Amino acid sequence: MCPLRIVVDQQQDWQPYYPSEDLITADEFLALDRRHRSGIDQDRSTHVINLCGELDYLGTGYYVSLLAQARGQRVLPTVETLNELSRKALIDLRLDTLAPLLGELSRQGRLAGDSVTLRILFGECHAPELARLARKLFERLPCPLLEARLVQRHDAWRLARLKPIALQELNADEQDLFASALNRHSRKVWRTPKARRRYRFDLAILVDPKEAMPPSNTSALKAFIRAGRKLGIDVSLITRRDAGRLAEFDGLFIRETTALDHHTYRMARRAEHEGLVVIDSPRDILCCTNKVYLHALLRARGVPAPEGVLLKRHDRHPLAERLSGLSFPMVLKIPDGSFSRGVVKIESLELLEQEARRLFEDSALLLLQEWLPTEYDWRIGVLDGKVLFASRYYMARGHWQIYDHSGSRVRSGGFTTHDPSEVPPAVIKAALKATRLIGNGLYGVDLKQAGERVVVIEVNDNPNVDAGIEDAVLGRELYERIMAVFLARMEARVTARSASE
Repeated sequence: MCPLRIVVDQQQDWQPYYPSEDLITADEFLALDRRHRSGIDQDRSTHVINLCGELDYLGTGYYVSLLAQARGQRVLPTVETLNELSRKALIDLRLDTLAPLLGELSRQGRLAGDSVTLRILFGECHAPELARLARKLFERLPCPLLEARLVQRHDAWRLARLKPIALQELNADEQDLFASALNRHSRKVWRTPKARRRYRFDLAILVDPKEAMPPSNTSALKAFIRAGRKLGIDVSLITRRDAGRLAEFDGLFIRETTALDHHTYRMARRAEHEGLVVIDSPRDILCCTNKVYLHALLRARGVPAPEGVLLKRHDRHPLAERLSGLSFPMVLKIPDGSFSRGVVKIESLELLEQEARRLFEDSALLLLQEWLPTEYDWRIGVLDGKVLFASRYYMARGHWQIYDHSGSRVRSGGFTTHDPSEVPPAVIKAALKATRLIGNGLYGVDLKQAGERVVVIEVNDNPNVDAGIEDAVLGRELYERIMAVFLARMEARVTARSASE
């Protein structure tokens, strides 16, 4: 079993319960940070249950969760959960799907009077008729001890308040429920039971069924499922609404367009803290989704990239003085655009000033780069440090980009997929050099080749893997290679945990 740390404010807070070797005070837990070099409490599989009372921003309990996450430990509640619980608007956003359940409970007569106060202990409560609601609230905002207040207004029930409560606030009956709920939680009862386990591992693929331009089409998703099951991995498609189920799985594969201020990043972080194998990892999303970061990284490490300059919103120097020897036409980019969005071709200083003014409304920094006209871009798919596929993406007809967003419908150019042995060695070398700076995940490196010059345009953490395009050379083997990496990493985690027990 994974090592467990139960963190309380003071030892006497635990007097109503059986003594536990897993118990540690907040002061002792925070002090471990000063002794990290000795290897104390550094097992990354450690599960921390934070039962401190002071969970507000920068309180003692807040720091317990913060340092647990910094150490790579799995903590409940996470800092993200605490931040959301402290802001009513974020709670409402996270729980906006509970209205139908509240309506159903009301029609069944399970909500009496004008208000109901419900205490939730690891997703459990004393009222059997409200058990489903308690679990839903815990799944959406996982916090060990919660109090929810429901009110009826205009014949409709809504959540008026959801807040953490302190261990000392529990009465005798609630202490009994807490003890049994903690016991069940620490033994992973939230994991879906399987009467007959046919597969060694469970993998979740995160998708958005409504996404207009998803990273993998329906046929590719089906191929991933077949390939996974062939290797002993049960593959399930999930959406953002299944965030509370992540602990059921051994791995998470994100097949939805990623962004930093987005549920894809939050779910990747949560999955990583739960000990899942994650592609795209939070670090990959952080590194790859921002073009400014990539520009600085590639230049600093000597990876060939287009000449460019960063423009700052409040720089007092005229734009003409900041072009650093670049000549028109140029390309102006917002940091986090995708699929050719947020990228503008600049033909003159006047247009630069106009577009920069518009784009600075959303970003403090912009990236201005030389324009390199080519008939196509190379896309080199890299997984685990090895080339997975190589494709050429051609510019949309009559347009200078692969995707043309100027009309009512997005147009794109054609493609060809090639055996990596047919790709110029300089292209492969630059792609692998760029990905080594980031990690060992799944990447799509976009490059331009003009004569003998090869430059890396960007590294995508969430590259397209579509049936009929990227799999044109390898076919089913493409999906099996990706699933094989998940299998190897999940097996390695099991081995590491066994060795630490």
